[in-house]
Amino acid sequence: MDYSKSSNPKGARSTLRGPDHSQKGAPKSVTPPRETKEQLLARMKAAAKAASPKDSDS
Repeated sequence: MDYSKSSNPKGARSTLRGPDHSQKGAPKSVTPPRETKEQLLARMKAAAKAASPKDSDS
């Protein structure tokens, strides 16, 4: 029996990827700017202040 033919077929090893794959001159992806600690604290305080009147009415 030829055991070399009994396994799954091997994938293509040297095939070229599509033309869009890491093309030279492509625009770089831009990550959004991170918020500072002061901005984060201000946002958290505003969210806590907005949530507190709802809790006191119940």
